[in-house]
Parts: sequence; structure tokens; C-alpha cells
Amino acid sequence: MARFPAAFAERAASLLVILTAWEVAAWLAHSRLFPGAGAVLATLVDEAAHGDLLHHLDATLVRVAIAFALAMALGTAIGLAMARSRSVDILLDSGVVLLLNLPALVIAVLLYVWLGLTEAAAIGAVTLSKLPRSFHFGVWRTWRHVTLPQLSPFFLVASRTGLALIWKIVLVVELLGRPDGIGYAIQVFFQLFDIRRLIAYALAFVAVVLAVEWGVLQPLERRLARWRR
Repeated sequence: MARFPAAFAERAASLLVILTAWEVAAWLAHSRLFPGAGAVLATLVDEAAHGDLLHHLDATLVRVAIAFALAMALGTAIGLAMARSRSVDILLDSGVVLLLNLPALVIAVLLYVWLGLTEAAAIGAVTLSKLPRSFHFGVWRTWRHVTLPQLSPFFLVASRTGLALIWKIVLVVELLGRPDGIGYAIQVFFQLFDIRRLIAYALAFVAVVLAVEWGVLQPLERRLARWRR
């Protein structure tokens, strides 16, 4: 716990340097297409208080949560089956390679064509895109005291990798065919050349990503790794 204040101060200092450099660059550019950090943060606060930011952010996070849960559950089950059975591994290996290399954009477009511009198509596209990246696990022999501690690093890696992909894929899916969400809002602001709101909405999304990393994944990683000490 003694390390926490120091780590927080280091991150705060890093963020301050980034914001300062951003503000200076915007002042030098002196262009409405490159707003400064202060202007964007003011827009972010205003949109959170009076605009549609919270609605779009909520819609995006719900899609991320559902797609992540489905992909991790299905991916873990498939990975365990492949680890325990050579026949299943051979049967599914080609499909895994196919999904790993098929662009998420293609999957999203195909599902929108086949299922229409529906929520099921959006969630399905994200889940399928992430599914083959979620199951890098070994065979479970002793669940409580041996296997789970050994698998926890791989689970965290899969979670981080999966979330990093899902954040991006959800925005693409929303941009292509949803009536709400951060991706949809970014598309609208792009068409209107409203750069301040575009960056503000993107920053709100990034803030949630960092909150999950710092508030959930890193504490969970420290907790699961206590046995190594």
C-alpha cells in the first residue's frame, strides 16, 4: 500500500506533462481543427452535464461488457476442450486461425448484412472477433491450489488483450450501424467537423479504459500473484 501514493503521483505527473504539451501544441497550431486540452476538457464536462455523453458511453459499455463476457466464457470452454482432446484441437484449429486473421470490419459488415442493423449483430460481431483470443489456458488438474494460480497470469493476459480489442471493435461496429454509442457519436462529430466534441467523447471512453485497468485489472493481478511471494 505504501507504493500506491507514489504510483498515483507518477501517473498524475505523466498526465500533466501530456496535457501541457497538448495545450502548447494547440497554441502553436492556432487552428480550430486542433483544440487545446482546456477547451476539450471544458467540452467534456459540459457534455457530461448537459449533453448525450453519458447515454452514448453507457450504450458502448453495455456492448463491451456483454461481448467480453460471452467471448471469455465461450473461448475458455473451447480452449479447455481443445487442451484436453487432441481430436477437438485438430477439428477447431483451422477455425481459430480463420477468426484470428479475419478482419473485425469484415465480420461486422457480414453480420449486419445477414442479421440487419440489430443489437444482436453488433454484439455477435464483437464476440466472434475476440473469441479466438480468449482461451490460452492449460489442462485443469487441481483447480483450487495449483491450476488456478498457474492459469491466472494467462487469464489476465487474455482479459487485457480481449478488452483492448473489444474497445476498438465496438467503436467500429457502432460507427457502421448503431444509433447510439461512442462510435456513433464520433462519426456524427466527424461529419460536422466538431473536433472538440469528437476528442471529448474519445477521452471519456479512454478514461473508462484506464479506470478498468488501474481500478480492476492491476489490483486483481496483484491479488492473484500473492502466492508467488
